[in-house]
Amino acid sequence: MQTISELGPAVAARRRALGLQQGDVARQAGIAQAVLSRFECGKCAEFGARKLLAVLGVLGMELAFVQTVPSGSRDDLRRERDGG
Repeated sequence: MQTISELGPAVAARRRALGLQQGDVARQAGIAQAVLSRFECGKCAEFGARKLLAVLGVLGMELAFVQTVPSGSRDDLRRERDGG
């Protein structure tokens, strides 16, 4: 996952797999249900670290950092970034 909008649906899938209601998770995490709903739908442009860690904690999840290595040359990456 590379964007916050990709993370939300994964969290929603985990919540549903555990049989938990959105309102219960939001309450336990100390956030509004509407905020959790927007996050799960990928419609929340910003979702702070405190909120994310609280929701993940309720769901029995944690963050793991994985180093990635870009493929291609610098010129390839520059062209891809610039859209051409």
